[in-house]
Amino acid sequence: MPLNLTPDQIRGRIDHAILKPEFTRSEVDEQLELAARYRLLSVCVRPSDVSYATERLAGEVMVGTVIGFPHGTTSTVAKVAEVEQALADGASELDMVLNIGWLRSGLDDLVSADIAAVVEASAGRVVKVIFETSLLNEDDIVRACRASESAGAQFVKTSTGFAGGGATVEHIALMRANVGPAVSVKASGGVRSLDALLALADAGASRFGTSASAAILDEAEARAAGAAPSAASDDNSY
Repeated sequence: MPLNLTPDQIRGRIDHAILKPEFTRSEVDEQLELAARYRLLSVCVRPSDVSYATERLAGEVMVGTVIGFPHGTTSTVAKVAEVEQALADGASELDMVLNIGWLRSGLDDLVSADIAAVVEASAGRVVKVIFETSLLNEDDIVRACRASESAGAQFVKTSTGFAGGGATVEHIALMRANVGPAVSVKASGGVRSLDALLALADAGASRFGTSASAAILDEAEARAAGAAPSAASDDNSY
């Protein structure tokens, strides 16, 4: 049976994704306003939008961004430079993509060193490591968990939302089972309904990356009030 999270518990676990490359400034504004209106924990924006989002949200909602996104194949030096710029622009959290090709090649020491460099550059900010689980087998995922934890990351995360697939209950459970209690699990990619979020929470996820935040919270509020939810909109889910 999925966890019974309250609407406030759900809003406190959502990183609202504003990452589509085609978004205009006005579309970014709409999403920032939505995050503030729904009192979400954070937004995850494109690196070039960090300074703008930080100014617009003025501390109402935490601002995070992505590093090495979406493929993870930029050099470690480039990832560190992205971190430094993101922090200068006001980012509070960093979601980095690990080097997927290195991981699949068994180059775990290089993967861990890449993550560790980002963690060191983050100056104490939360670092979430994106695996892109749809491209990995179970052994890859287990080794990615170990590399991330040994490098000092605070979260392991399923997906970018841009490589097909997305978070599954099975992958969340596998990730939760292969990191210690100091490391949390974030589900992202395809988290578009309240039931999906609750199932992923039950499997071990404590943070959720989604752009369907409004639909999820509207449904949660309706259920909490004992009313039938209105039709959910899936405007730009990732």
